[in-house]
Amino acid sequence: MSKSIRRFSYALAVILTAATHLVAVAAQTDASAPVPAVTASRVMKADQDEPGSWLVHGRTWNDDRFSPLTQIDARNISKVGLAWSYDLDVPRGQEATPLMADGVLYFSTSWSRVVALDARSGRQLWKYDPKVPGEAGYRACCDVVNRGVALWGQKVFVGTLDGRLIALDRASGRPVWSVQTVDPSQPYSITGAPRVANGKVFIGNGGAEYGVRGYVTAYDAETGQQVWRFYTVPGNPANHENSRAMKIATPTWHGEWWKYGGGGTVWDSMTYDPETNTLFVGVGNGGPWRQEIRSPGGGDNLFLSSIVALNADTGEYRWHYQTTPGDSWDFTATQQMILADLTIEGRPRKVLMQAPKNGFFYVLDRTTGQLLSARNFVDVHWATGVDLRTGRPIEVPGARYPAGKPFVNLPSAFAAHNWYPMAYSRITHLVYIPVMEVPFKYTADADFQYRPGAWNLGVDMLAGALPDDMNERRRLRQLFKGWLLAWDPVAQREVWRVTHSDGPVSGGVLATAGGLVFQGTADSRFVAYDAATGQKLWQYATQIGVIAPPISYQVDGVQYVAVLAGWGGGYAIISPFVESASGDRHTPRRMLVFKLDGNAKLPPPAKTEVTFPDLRDQRWSADVVARGKALYYHNCAVCHGDAAVSGYVLPDLRYSPVLANETAWKQIVIGGALTANGMVSFKRWLTDADASSIRAYVAGESHRLYDDLHSQ
Repeated sequence: MSKSIRRFSYALAVILTAATHLVAVAAQTDASAPVPAVTASRVMKADQDEPGSWLVHGRTWNDDRFSPLTQIDARNISKVGLAWSYDLDVPRGQEATPLMADGVLYFSTSWSRVVALDARSGRQLWKYDPKVPGEAGYRACCDVVNRGVALWGQKVFVGTLDGRLIALDRASGRPVWSVQTVDPSQPYSITGAPRVANGKVFIGNGGAEYGVRGYVTAYDAETGQQVWRFYTVPGNPANHENSRAMKIATPTWHGEWWKYGGGGTVWDSMTYDPETNTLFVGVGNGGPWRQEIRSPGGGDNLFLSSIVALNADTGEYRWHYQTTPGDSWDFTATQQMILADLTIEGRPRKVLMQAPKNGFFYVLDRTTGQLLSARNFVDVHWATGVDLRTGRPIEVPGARYPAGKPFVNLPSAFAAHNWYPMAYSRITHLVYIPVMEVPFKYTADADFQYRPGAWNLGVDMLAGALPDDMNERRRLRQLFKGWLLAWDPVAQREVWRVTHSDGPVSGGVLATAGGLVFQGTADSRFVAYDAATGQKLWQYATQIGVIAPPISYQVDGVQYVAVLAGWGGGYAIISPFVESASGDRHTPRRMLVFKLDGNAKLPPPAKTEVTFPDLRDQRWSADVVARGKALYYHNCAVCHGDAAVSGYVLPDLRYSPVLANETAWKQIVIGGALTANGMVSFKRWLTDADASSIRAYVAGESHRLYDDLHSQ
């Protein structure tokens, strides 16, 4: 697209945005009508020219998730009600950040589908289904989620679970182009939202636990042609990769790491700085987790668990900061990065802020990568602090859990702060962080054997399994906590916290100039807090747990707050400590939109009656059950939960009627009868006898639950 056309498109956007309501409606109802282009100038001027829009993932390229709208504030929040809702046609977790441009709400759902709605009424304008094959669900470690779309020009961009990047026409939802961003023979996935700047679409991928090598790629927004690719970990040195980045990274690895993939996937956060034309990339964990396997002899293993600064036009390496050298705990640095201007020690600094999984809040000079401060925002067991001179964590003895010496760690792979976005208020100058406190017993897997395409950690999941005693399980439940934390990034101290009674997981955060902080919760509420004090001011019953981050937008002078309600995600699937308050699994996932004096109503919540399979005449020996338990934890727990406890996302195996039928069980586990639903065949890794043993273990858990419920 020529510069003259871009200038004309931007001028047209300004005219149409300020024009009459009739023009806007015509553009939405006529799928053939062009829509105003989203451009760099438009994004950069959003605060001044269209504060009611939400054009990019974090609203602006600062990625601070702060809305300057003030119509809804702490004084009138009690008058906020539901404006409208939209039921989704897909179950599973909903994690997307909606975007709003020119009166249209664009968002993705689970299974990488895309929807466009009239932002005033919720009327569907179009929807798109990329037809992701069900087996792709197995490659997604943490549910078949999608965290959002991107807008540029007159296109909508979405990454799909099976590794495609697709450009859609904004007006009609019709595909314009599609590219395969990964080798489809490898266990990659995409759950993160694309980012766009300067006519380039940036996309990463996931799959570190399955044995892949991470990278981020830039594609031309008009044509879909690849512009550049940056690998985050080195490949086989025999291939002579001579880029500056690989020359820095390769000496920090040992052994034959490339045979395990290495990990380092860019599965979520990327942030663009237009002042320096820099793309900041958050890099994930190592694969396998345990460093002694992938890189015997240690080393920093660059660029695992790092923030990497790249030239956005060329992908050229500029600088990096590694939060967790030689990561052995799944301490990703893929969490959101916020750009801000702060005064630190009397000096104005352009900073990047991140609160990654490892428990420390980092403030970096975003021009040079210099560490300015780092302080733990949760209890940290694996390190006593961060050396500000070297920038390295000060590890405690035993934290790397050498063979035969388990280490109970806080935080853990579930994180101090996971993908759930935080927000920074330009009014209070506080960062609001969804915090998780989930202990985990890291134990080296003495019998580890690498299995291509399977879950490879190097950690013995069985060693951290729940005890059989149900009372002990309830006691352990109290150790899993979560809260909303208000953090002063200059003083590096806690200002206030709101502890959640429903466990460690709650949704992403929105801060507004109306003095409010919005967050959804696991126990099916959408809540507004006073941004200065943390006082709860308002809540709404969502009928199902909320993990997605909200946004606020304005159309025709009316401010709205929107959030996707849909329980799911990694914690919900894996953890045994998920309460029924998270909602019935069959409750519709919805887009919920609120405004002052909204009076729409949701239908009564769903409630599914469950019954236990008839296992009265079926018993197994203790040896068979024990073997089945070990096999379950190394093959099934990642999707079906610790102790076979479902997180109200997938069917709970303890209630499954298939559990009573040996033949049907094997047809699914070995025969792949439910591959289309994401339950792939395990015949590559399990025998018929193995499947029978796993059934015996799950049946035992079904008996245990039945007995416990009937003893209360």
